[in-house]
Amino acid sequence: MTFLRAAAAALFSMTLASGVMAQDITLTSHDGKVEVAGNLLGFDGEFYRVDTQFGELTVDGSGVTCDGPACPNLTDFVAEVRFSGSSVMAETVLPALIIGFARQEGLTATPARVDQSTFQYELYQNGRQAPLARLFFHLGNTDQGFTDLIENNTDIVMALREIREAEREAAQSAGLGDLKQTRRSRVVALDAMVPVVAKDNVARQISPADLARVLSGEITNWSGLGGPDAPIALHMPDAGSGLAQAVEDQILMPVGGELAASAIRHSRGNDLVRAVADDAFAIGISSQALAEAARALPLTGGCGHALAATRQSIKTEDYPLTSPMFLYLPERRLPRVARQFLSYSQSPDAQMAIRQAGFVDQTPETMQIGLQGDRLANAIVTGSAEVGLEELQRMIETLRPLSRLSLSFRFETGSSRPDAQSRSNILHLAQALEAGRFDARKLVFVGFSDGDGAAVANARIALRRAQTVRNAVLAAVETAIPDSVEVSVEGFGEAMPMACDDTEWGRKVNRRVEVWVQ
Repeated sequence: MTFLRAAAAALFSMTLASGVMAQDITLTSHDGKVEVAGNLLGFDGEFYRVDTQFGELTVDGSGVTCDGPACPNLTDFVAEVRFSGSSVMAETVLPALIIGFARQEGLTATPARVDQSTFQYELYQNGRQAPLARLFFHLGNTDQGFTDLIENNTDIVMALREIREAEREAAQSAGLGDLKQTRRSRVVALDAMVPVVAKDNVARQISPADLARVLSGEITNWSGLGGPDAPIALHMPDAGSGLAQAVEDQILMPVGGELAASAIRHSRGNDLVRAVADDAFAIGISSQALAEAARALPLTGGCGHALAATRQSIKTEDYPLTSPMFLYLPERRLPRVARQFLSYSQSPDAQMAIRQAGFVDQTPETMQIGLQGDRLANAIVTGSAEVGLEELQRMIETLRPLSRLSLSFRFETGSSRPDAQSRSNILHLAQALEAGRFDARKLVFVGFSDGDGAAVANARIALRRAQTVRNAVLAAVETAIPDSVEVSVEGFGEAMPMACDDTEWGRKVNRRVEVWVQ
Protein backbone atom coordinates (compact mmCIF):
# COMPACT_ATOMS: atom_id res chain seq x y z
CA MET A 1 0.00 0.00 0.00
CA THR A 2 1.50 3.35 -1.02
CA PHE A 3 -0.70 5.76 0.90
CA LEU A 4 1.24 8.09 3.21
CA ARG A 5 -1.31 7.47 5.90
CA ALA A 6 -1.77 3.76 5.52
CA ALA A 7 -2.87 3.41 9.12
CA ALA A 8 -6.09 5.21 8.24
CA ALA A 9 -7.02 2.84 5.40
CA ALA A 10 -9.97 1.38 7.25
CA LEU A 11 -11.38 4.84 7.84
CA PHE A 12 -11.02 5.65 4.12
CA SER A 13 -13.11 2.61 3.23
CA MET A 14 -15.74 3.63 5.75
CA THR A 15 -15.87 7.08 4.14
CA LEU A 16 -16.56 5.58 0.73
CA ALA A 17 -19.20 3.21 2.08
CA SER A 18 -21.08 5.85 4.04
CA GLY A 19 -21.45 8.26 1.08
CA VAL A 20 -22.17 11.10 3.51
CA MET A 21 -20.07 13.76 1.79
CA ALA A 22 -19.92 15.15 -1.74
CA GLN A 23 -16.92 13.83 -3.62
CA ASP A 24 -15.30 15.05 -6.82
CA ILE A 25 -12.55 12.38 -6.92
CA THR A 26 -12.09 8.81 -5.77
CA LEU A 27 -8.57 7.38 -5.40
CA THR A 28 -8.34 3.59 -5.59
CA SER A 29 -5.29 1.49 -4.73
CA HIS A 30 -4.06 -0.73 -7.56
CA ASP A 31 -5.25 -3.88 -5.81
CA GLY A 32 -8.72 -2.32 -5.39
CA LYS A 33 -8.82 -2.91 -1.65
CA VAL A 34 -8.65 0.70 -0.44
CA GLU A 35 -10.39 3.82 -1.69
CA VAL A 36 -10.25 7.47 -0.68
CA ALA A 37 -13.08 9.79 -1.68
CA GLY A 38 -13.20 13.53 -1.21
CA ASN A 39 -12.65 16.94 -2.71
CA LEU A 40 -9.38 17.47 -4.55
CA LEU A 41 -7.37 20.31 -3.00
CA GLY A 42 -4.32 19.95 -5.19
CA PHE A 43 -2.05 17.70 -7.22
CA ASP A 44 1.66 18.42 -7.63
CA GLY A 45 2.49 15.78 -10.22
CA GLU A 46 3.35 13.25 -7.51
CA PHE A 47 0.89 13.55 -4.64
CA TYR A 48 -2.82 14.28 -4.30
CA ARG A 49 -4.16 16.49 -1.49
CA VAL A 50 -7.73 15.46 -0.68
CA ASP A 51 -10.23 16.97 1.75
CA THR A 52 -12.12 14.08 3.37
CA GLN A 53 -14.51 13.97 6.29
CA PHE A 54 -11.49 12.94 8.38
CA GLY A 55 -9.46 15.97 7.36
CA GLU A 56 -6.89 16.76 4.71
CA LEU A 57 -4.93 13.73 3.45
CA THR A 58 -1.88 13.46 1.22
CA VAL A 59 -1.80 10.42 -1.05
CA ASP A 60 1.06 9.11 -3.21
CA GLY A 61 -0.19 9.22 -6.81
CA SER A 62 2.03 6.31 -7.91
CA GLY A 63 -0.06 3.85 -5.94
CA VAL A 64 -3.58 4.85 -6.97
CA THR A 65 -5.84 5.51 -9.91
CA CYS A 66 -8.07 8.58 -9.95
CA ASP A 67 -11.74 8.70 -10.97
CA GLY A 68 -14.02 11.73 -10.97
CA PRO A 69 -14.53 15.09 -12.65
CA ALA A 70 -11.63 16.80 -10.84
CA CYS A 71 -8.96 14.22 -11.72
CA PRO A 72 -5.95 15.90 -13.35
CA ASN A 73 -4.60 15.05 -16.80
CA LEU A 74 -1.52 12.97 -16.00
CA THR A 75 -0.26 12.87 -19.59
CA ASP A 76 0.20 16.63 -20.07
CA PHE A 77 0.31 17.64 -16.43
CA VAL A 78 1.62 21.16 -15.83
CA ALA A 79 2.72 21.99 -12.28
CA GLU A 80 1.39 25.35 -11.10
CA VAL A 81 2.88 27.40 -8.28
CA ARG A 82 1.34 30.65 -7.07
CA PHE A 83 3.28 33.52 -5.47
CA SER A 84 1.60 36.53 -3.86
CA GLY A 85 2.83 39.55 -1.95
CA SER A 86 5.48 42.21 -2.41
CA SER A 87 5.48 43.70 -5.90
CA VAL A 88 9.14 44.71 -5.45
CA MET A 89 10.12 41.09 -4.99
CA ALA A 90 7.81 39.90 -7.78
CA GLU A 91 9.19 42.37 -10.32
CA THR A 92 12.91 42.24 -9.45
CA VAL A 93 14.32 39.46 -7.28
CA LEU A 94 12.06 36.56 -8.27
CA PRO A 95 12.38 36.98 -12.08
CA ALA A 96 16.18 37.08 -11.72
CA LEU A 97 16.07 33.84 -9.73
CA ILE A 98 13.65 32.14 -12.14
CA ILE A 99 15.80 32.96 -15.16
CA GLY A 100 18.89 31.66 -13.35
CA PHE A 101 17.05 28.51 -12.23
CA ALA A 102 15.81 27.81 -15.77
CA ARG A 103 19.30 28.24 -17.16
CA GLN A 104 20.75 25.83 -14.60
CA GLU A 105 18.07 23.22 -15.36
CA GLY A 106 18.35 23.58 -19.15
CA LEU A 107 14.86 25.08 -19.43
CA THR A 108 13.41 28.11 -21.17
CA ALA A 109 11.56 30.67 -19.02
CA THR A 110 8.86 32.58 -20.93
CA PRO A 111 7.11 35.51 -19.22
CA ALA A 112 3.54 36.56 -19.99
CA ARG A 113 1.05 39.03 -18.54
CA VAL A 114 -2.13 37.37 -17.22
CA ASP A 115 -3.97 40.53 -16.17
CA GLN A 116 -3.19 43.94 -14.68
CA SER A 117 -2.05 42.51 -11.34
CA THR A 118 -0.75 39.07 -12.34
CA PHE A 119 2.00 37.76 -14.59
CA GLN A 120 3.43 34.29 -15.09
CA TYR A 121 6.54 32.43 -16.17
CA GLU A 122 6.17 29.21 -18.14
CA LEU A 123 9.08 26.78 -17.97
CA TYR A 124 9.65 24.73 -21.14
CA GLN A 125 11.90 21.78 -21.85
CA ASN A 126 13.43 21.47 -25.33
CA GLY A 127 11.24 19.34 -27.58
CA ARG A 128 8.18 19.53 -25.33
CA GLN A 129 5.15 21.47 -26.57
CA ALA A 130 3.41 21.90 -23.21
CA PRO A 131 5.19 23.72 -20.38
CA LEU A 132 6.58 21.77 -17.44
CA ALA A 133 5.37 24.40 -15.00
CA ARG A 134 3.62 27.75 -14.66
CA LEU A 135 4.70 30.15 -11.94
CA PHE A 136 2.07 32.83 -11.23
CA PHE A 137 2.91 36.12 -9.50
CA HIS A 138 0.18 38.29 -8.00
CA LEU A 139 1.43 41.85 -7.60
CA GLY A 140 0.28 43.31 -4.31
CA ASN A 141 1.89 43.87 -0.95
CA THR A 142 2.98 41.83 2.04
CA ASP A 143 -0.41 42.14 3.76
CA GLN A 144 -2.19 40.76 0.69
CA GLY A 145 0.28 37.91 0.39
CA PHE A 146 -0.46 36.59 3.87
CA THR A 147 -4.21 37.05 3.32
CA ASP A 148 -4.03 35.05 0.09
CA LEU A 149 -2.11 32.25 1.79
CA ILE A 150 -4.57 31.99 4.66
CA GLU A 151 -7.47 31.93 2.17
CA ASN A 152 -5.72 29.22 0.08
CA ASN A 153 -5.31 31.57 -2.89
CA THR A 154 -1.53 31.25 -3.08
CA ASP A 155 1.26 28.80 -2.30
CA ILE A 156 4.15 31.11 -1.35
CA VAL A 157 4.17 34.57 0.23
CA MET A 158 6.67 37.23 -0.85
CA ALA A 159 7.19 39.43 2.23
CA LEU A 160 9.30 42.49 3.06
CA ARG A 161 8.82 41.94 6.78
CA GLU A 162 8.39 39.13 9.26
CA ILE A 163 4.98 37.60 9.75
CA ARG A 164 2.94 39.30 12.47
CA GLU A 165 1.41 37.43 15.36
CA ALA A 166 -2.20 37.77 14.16
CA GLU A 167 -1.18 36.38 10.74
CA ARG A 168 0.72 33.55 12.39
CA GLU A 169 -2.34 32.56 14.45
CA ALA A 170 -4.65 32.77 11.42
CA ALA A 171 -2.30 30.57 9.39
CA GLN A 172 -2.17 27.97 12.16
CA SER A 173 -5.96 27.96 12.38
CA ALA A 174 -6.10 27.39 8.60
CA GLY A 175 -3.89 24.30 8.95
CA LEU A 176 -0.81 25.90 7.38
CA GLY A 177 1.49 25.21 10.33
CA ASP A 178 3.53 27.63 12.42
CA LEU A 179 5.01 30.03 9.87
CA LYS A 180 7.57 31.24 12.43
CA GLN A 181 9.25 27.85 12.44
CA THR A 182 12.68 27.83 10.80
CA ARG A 183 11.72 25.73 7.77
CA ARG A 184 8.54 27.70 7.05
CA SER A 185 10.37 30.79 5.81
CA ARG A 186 13.61 31.67 4.13
CA VAL A 187 15.46 34.85 3.31
CA VAL A 188 16.20 35.06 -0.42
CA ALA A 189 17.87 38.48 -0.53
CA LEU A 190 18.82 41.38 1.69
CA ASP A 191 17.86 45.02 1.49
CA ALA A 192 17.64 47.99 3.84
CA MET A 193 15.36 50.90 4.63
CA VAL A 194 17.09 54.22 4.02
CA PRO A 195 15.98 57.82 4.51
CA VAL A 196 16.39 59.54 1.14
CA VAL A 197 16.57 63.20 0.11
CA ALA A 198 17.29 65.07 -3.11
CA LYS A 199 20.95 65.23 -4.06
CA ASP A 200 21.01 69.01 -3.50
CA ASN A 201 19.38 68.77 -0.06
CA VAL A 202 21.60 70.27 2.66
CA ALA A 203 21.14 67.36 5.09
CA ARG A 204 24.09 64.99 5.31
CA GLN A 205 22.92 62.59 8.01
CA ILE A 206 20.03 62.07 10.43
CA SER A 207 19.60 60.42 13.80
CA PRO A 208 16.98 57.68 14.19
CA ALA A 209 15.32 59.80 16.90
CA ASP A 210 14.97 62.78 14.53
CA LEU A 211 13.84 60.47 11.73
CA ALA A 212 11.06 59.14 13.98
CA ARG A 213 9.99 62.71 14.80
CA VAL A 214 9.85 63.57 11.09
CA LEU A 215 7.84 60.45 10.29
CA SER A 216 5.37 61.11 13.12
CA GLY A 217 4.88 64.76 12.15
CA GLU A 218 6.56 66.17 15.25
CA ILE A 219 9.18 67.86 13.06
CA THR A 220 7.58 69.45 9.99
CA ASN A 221 10.19 72.04 9.00
CA TRP A 222 13.81 71.58 7.94
CA SER A 223 14.80 74.21 10.52
CA GLY A 224 14.04 71.56 13.15
CA LEU A 225 16.91 69.54 11.69
CA GLY A 226 19.33 72.45 11.43
CA GLY A 227 18.37 73.26 7.84
CA PRO A 228 16.55 76.13 6.09
CA ASP A 229 13.12 77.43 7.05
CA ALA A 230 11.10 75.24 4.66
CA PRO A 231 8.32 72.72 5.19
CA ILE A 232 9.22 69.03 4.95
CA ALA A 233 7.40 67.03 2.28
CA LEU A 234 7.21 63.46 3.62
CA HIS A 235 6.92 60.55 1.14
CA MET A 236 6.13 56.97 2.17
CA PRO A 237 5.25 53.62 0.58
CA ASP A 238 1.62 52.42 0.60
CA ALA A 239 0.21 51.49 3.99
CA GLY A 240 -0.07 47.75 3.28
CA SER A 241 3.45 47.37 1.91
CA GLY A 242 6.03 45.44 3.86
CA LEU A 243 8.43 48.38 3.72
CA ALA A 244 5.92 50.77 5.28
CA GLN A 245 5.06 48.24 7.97
CA ALA A 246 8.75 47.64 8.69
CA VAL A 247 9.08 51.40 9.23
CA GLU A 248 6.25 51.22 11.75
CA ASP A 249 7.76 48.21 13.52
CA GLN A 250 11.40 49.34 13.61
CA ILE A 251 11.27 53.14 13.79
CA LEU A 252 7.90 54.35 15.05
CA MET A 253 6.69 51.62 17.40
CA PRO A 254 9.76 51.73 19.70
CA VAL A 255 9.07 55.42 20.44
CA GLY A 256 5.28 55.06 20.57
CA GLY A 257 4.76 57.11 17.39
CA GLU A 258 2.38 56.89 14.45
CA LEU A 259 2.97 57.96 10.88
CA ALA A 260 1.89 61.53 10.11
CA ALA A 261 -1.39 61.75 8.21
CA SER A 262 0.23 64.26 5.85
CA ALA A 263 2.60 61.63 4.38
CA ILE A 264 2.32 61.29 0.60
CA ARG A 265 1.87 57.60 -0.26
CA HIS A 266 3.33 55.78 -3.28
CA SER A 267 2.39 52.35 -4.58
CA ARG A 268 5.74 51.92 -6.35
CA GLY A 269 9.16 52.48 -4.85
CA ASN A 270 10.62 54.03 -8.00
CA ASP A 271 7.87 56.67 -8.03
CA LEU A 272 8.64 57.57 -4.40
CA VAL A 273 12.37 57.98 -5.08
CA ARG A 274 11.75 60.12 -8.19
CA ALA A 275 9.34 62.38 -6.26
CA VAL A 276 11.93 62.91 -3.52
CA ALA A 277 14.77 63.44 -6.02
CA ASP A 278 12.75 66.22 -7.73
CA ASP A 279 12.02 68.15 -4.50
CA ALA A 280 14.88 69.72 -2.50
CA PHE A 281 12.66 69.85 0.60
CA ALA A 282 11.36 66.27 0.50
CA ILE A 283 12.37 63.22 2.53
CA GLY A 284 11.17 59.63 2.23
CA ILE A 285 11.89 56.06 3.19
CA SER A 286 13.06 53.86 0.35
CA SER A 287 14.51 50.48 -0.36
CA GLN A 288 18.30 50.85 -0.57
CA ALA A 289 18.25 48.99 -3.89
CA LEU A 290 15.94 51.61 -5.44
CA ALA A 291 17.49 54.74 -3.92
CA GLU A 292 20.06 55.54 -6.61
CA ALA A 293 18.20 58.52 -8.11
CA ALA A 294 18.14 60.25 -4.70
CA ARG A 295 20.71 60.36 -1.87
CA ALA A 296 20.53 58.08 1.14
CA LEU A 297 21.28 59.66 4.52
CA PRO A 298 23.53 57.80 6.98
CA LEU A 299 22.14 57.25 10.48
CA THR A 300 24.02 58.90 13.31
CA GLY A 301 23.87 59.06 17.11
CA GLY A 302 24.88 61.49 19.81
CA CYS A 303 28.35 59.97 20.23
CA GLY A 304 29.29 60.60 16.61
CA HIS A 305 28.99 57.12 15.06
CA ALA A 306 27.54 57.28 11.55
CA LEU A 307 26.25 54.16 9.80
CA ALA A 308 25.58 54.12 6.05
CA ALA A 309 23.71 51.39 4.18
CA THR A 310 26.31 49.60 2.06
CA ARG A 311 26.40 46.05 0.75
CA GLN A 312 28.86 45.14 3.48
CA SER A 313 27.00 46.85 6.35
CA ILE A 314 23.69 45.29 5.24
CA LYS A 315 25.24 41.81 5.09
CA THR A 316 26.74 42.15 8.56
CA GLU A 317 23.61 43.92 9.89
CA ASP A 318 25.89 46.68 11.16
CA TYR A 319 23.42 49.03 9.47
CA PRO A 320 20.41 48.84 11.84
CA LEU A 321 17.48 49.15 9.41
CA THR A 322 18.08 46.02 7.38
CA SER A 323 15.10 44.62 5.49
CA PRO A 324 15.38 40.93 4.57
CA MET A 325 13.21 39.63 1.72
CA PHE A 326 11.27 36.54 2.81
CA LEU A 327 9.48 33.67 1.16
CA TYR A 328 6.92 32.08 3.53
CA LEU A 329 5.90 28.49 2.86
CA PRO A 330 2.86 26.59 4.18
CA GLU A 331 3.25 23.28 5.98
CA ARG A 332 2.29 21.25 2.96
CA ARG A 333 4.05 19.59 0.07
CA LEU A 334 4.80 21.86 -2.87
CA PRO A 335 5.32 20.61 -6.45
CA ARG A 336 8.75 19.24 -7.23
CA VAL A 337 9.61 22.21 -9.46
CA ALA A 338 8.83 24.56 -6.55
CA ARG A 339 11.05 22.57 -4.20
CA GLN A 340 13.87 22.58 -6.77
CA PHE A 341 13.48 26.33 -7.26
CA LEU A 342 13.56 26.99 -3.51
CA SER A 343 16.71 24.90 -3.21
CA TYR A 344 18.30 26.84 -6.07
CA SER A 345 17.43 30.17 -4.39
CA GLN A 346 20.00 29.42 -1.66
CA SER A 347 22.77 28.36 -4.05
CA PRO A 348 25.93 30.35 -4.98
CA ASP A 349 24.58 30.84 -8.54
CA ALA A 350 21.40 32.37 -7.11
CA GLN A 351 23.41 34.77 -4.95
CA MET A 352 25.13 36.10 -8.04
CA ALA A 353 21.74 36.59 -9.75
CA ILE A 354 20.50 38.51 -6.69
CA ARG A 355 23.54 40.80 -6.75
CA GLN A 356 23.07 41.46 -10.48
CA ALA A 357 19.44 42.41 -9.78
CA GLY A 358 20.69 45.20 -7.48
CA PHE A 359 20.03 43.59 -4.12
CA VAL A 360 22.39 42.27 -1.46
CA ASP A 361 23.21 38.58 -1.63
CA GLN A 362 24.01 36.33 1.33
CA THR A 363 27.32 34.86 0.12
CA PRO A 364 29.73 34.87 3.07
CA GLU A 365 32.65 37.26 2.64
CA THR A 366 35.69 37.90 4.81
CA MET A 367 37.06 41.28 5.91
CA GLN A 368 40.49 41.70 7.41
CA ILE A 369 40.83 43.72 10.59
CA GLY A 370 42.98 46.29 8.80
CA LEU A 371 39.96 47.30 6.70
CA GLN A 372 37.91 48.16 9.80
CA GLY A 373 39.74 51.24 10.96
CA ASP A 374 36.55 53.14 11.84
CA ARG A 375 35.41 50.36 14.16
CA LEU A 376 38.76 50.25 15.94
CA ALA A 377 38.88 54.05 16.20
CA ASN A 378 35.39 54.04 17.72
CA ALA A 379 36.49 51.38 20.21
CA ILE A 380 39.24 53.70 21.43
CA VAL A 381 37.39 57.04 21.27
CA THR A 382 33.94 56.09 22.59
CA GLY A 383 34.54 52.79 24.36
CA SER A 384 33.70 52.53 28.04
CA ALA A 385 36.36 53.65 30.52
CA GLU A 386 35.71 50.39 32.38
CA VAL A 387 37.04 48.34 29.47
CA GLY A 388 40.62 49.48 29.81
CA LEU A 389 43.67 49.30 27.59
CA GLU A 390 44.48 45.73 28.60
CA GLU A 391 41.15 44.39 27.32
CA LEU A 392 41.44 46.36 24.07
CA GLN A 393 44.92 44.93 23.55
CA ARG A 394 43.60 41.42 24.20
CA MET A 395 40.85 41.96 21.63
CA ILE A 396 43.28 43.21 18.97
CA GLU A 397 45.75 40.38 19.65
CA THR A 398 42.94 37.85 19.31
CA LEU A 399 41.43 39.29 16.13
CA ARG A 400 44.54 40.49 14.27
CA PRO A 401 45.39 37.05 12.74
CA LEU A 402 41.72 36.54 11.75
CA SER A 403 39.28 37.91 9.16
CA ARG A 404 35.71 38.83 9.97
CA LEU A 405 33.00 36.82 8.21
CA SER A 406 30.05 38.81 6.84
CA LEU A 407 27.55 36.54 8.62
CA SER A 408 26.79 38.28 11.92
CA PHE A 409 24.12 37.51 14.50
CA ARG A 410 21.88 39.98 16.30
CA PHE A 411 18.85 39.53 18.51
CA GLU A 412 15.23 40.59 18.71
CA THR A 413 14.57 43.54 20.99
CA GLY A 414 14.43 42.43 24.64
CA SER A 415 15.09 38.81 23.68
CA SER A 416 17.89 36.28 23.34
CA ARG A 417 16.24 34.96 20.16
CA PRO A 418 18.23 35.73 16.98
CA ASP A 419 16.41 38.09 14.63
CA ALA A 420 15.17 37.01 11.20
CA GLN A 421 18.33 37.76 9.25
CA SER A 422 20.43 36.06 11.93
CA ARG A 423 18.27 32.92 11.86
CA SER A 424 18.90 32.76 8.12
CA ASN A 425 22.62 33.27 8.76
CA ILE A 426 22.65 30.32 11.16
CA LEU A 427 21.42 28.05 8.35
CA HIS A 428 23.84 29.55 5.82
CA LEU A 429 26.82 29.01 8.09
CA ALA A 430 25.69 25.46 8.91
CA GLN A 431 25.37 24.69 5.18
CA ALA A 432 28.83 26.17 4.52
CA LEU A 433 30.29 23.93 7.22
CA GLU A 434 28.56 20.91 5.70
CA ALA A 435 29.88 21.83 2.25
CA GLY A 436 33.46 21.83 3.56
CA ARG A 437 34.10 25.55 2.97
CA PHE A 438 35.84 25.87 6.35
CA ASP A 439 37.79 22.61 6.41
CA ALA A 440 41.17 22.97 8.15
CA ARG A 441 40.22 26.46 9.33
CA LYS A 442 39.48 28.06 12.69
CA LEU A 443 36.15 29.76 13.44
CA VAL A 444 35.84 32.03 16.46
CA PHE A 445 32.37 33.18 17.57
CA VAL A 446 32.97 36.59 19.19
CA GLY A 447 30.33 38.17 21.40
CA PHE A 448 29.88 41.90 21.99
CA SER A 449 27.39 43.82 24.13
CA ASP A 450 26.03 47.31 24.65
CA GLY A 451 27.40 49.50 27.42
CA ASP A 452 24.38 49.27 29.72
CA GLY A 453 25.68 47.84 32.99
CA ALA A 454 29.04 46.85 34.39
CA ALA A 455 31.75 45.98 31.85
CA VAL A 456 32.63 42.70 33.58
CA ALA A 457 28.99 41.54 33.54
CA ASN A 458 28.62 42.60 29.90
CA ALA A 459 31.66 40.56 28.93
CA ARG A 460 30.07 37.47 30.52
CA ILE A 461 26.78 38.13 28.72
CA ALA A 462 28.61 38.56 25.41
CA LEU A 463 30.44 35.27 25.91
CA ARG A 464 27.16 33.44 26.64
CA ARG A 465 25.62 34.89 23.47
CA ALA A 466 28.61 33.67 21.47
CA GLN A 467 28.19 30.19 22.97
CA THR A 468 24.46 30.21 22.19
CA VAL A 469 25.01 31.11 18.53
CA ARG A 470 27.81 28.58 18.15
CA ASN A 471 25.56 25.87 19.58
CA ALA A 472 22.70 26.89 17.25
CA VAL A 473 24.96 26.69 14.19
CA LEU A 474 26.36 23.28 15.17
CA ALA A 475 22.84 22.00 15.91
CA ALA A 476 21.75 23.08 12.40
CA VAL A 477 24.52 21.01 10.79
CA GLU A 478 22.81 17.83 9.60
CA THR A 479 26.04 15.92 8.93
CA ALA A 480 29.22 15.72 10.98
CA ILE A 481 31.85 18.40 10.35
CA PRO A 482 35.50 17.33 10.01
CA ASP A 483 37.83 17.34 13.02
CA SER A 484 40.03 19.77 11.06
CA VAL A 485 37.49 22.56 11.71
CA GLU A 486 38.33 24.28 15.00
CA VAL A 487 35.46 26.16 16.66
CA SER A 488 35.89 28.40 19.71
CA VAL A 489 34.17 31.35 21.44
CA GLU A 490 35.30 34.70 22.84
CA GLY A 491 33.52 37.58 24.56
CA PHE A 492 34.66 41.21 24.55
CA GLY A 493 31.54 42.88 25.95
CA GLU A 494 31.35 46.58 25.19
CA ALA A 495 34.91 46.82 23.85
CA MET A 496 33.97 47.63 20.21
CA PRO A 497 30.69 49.59 19.96
CA MET A 498 29.12 49.90 16.52
CA ALA A 499 26.68 52.66 17.46
CA CYS A 500 25.79 55.01 20.30
CA ASP A 501 24.14 53.51 23.35
CA ASP A 502 21.80 56.51 23.69
CA THR A 503 19.00 54.80 21.72
CA GLU A 504 17.44 51.35 21.68
CA TRP A 505 18.45 50.82 18.04
CA GLY A 506 22.04 51.67 18.95
CA ARG A 507 22.08 49.21 21.82
CA LYS A 508 20.61 46.53 19.57
CA VAL A 509 23.32 47.08 16.96
CA ASN A 510 25.97 46.73 19.66
CA ARG A 511 24.53 43.44 20.99
CA ARG A 512 25.91 41.03 18.44
CA VAL A 513 27.95 37.92 17.74
CA GLU A 514 30.51 38.06 14.95
CA VAL A 515 32.35 35.16 13.33
CA TRP A 516 36.06 35.48 12.70
CA VAL A 517 37.99 33.02 10.55
CA GLN A 518 41.61 31.96 10.25
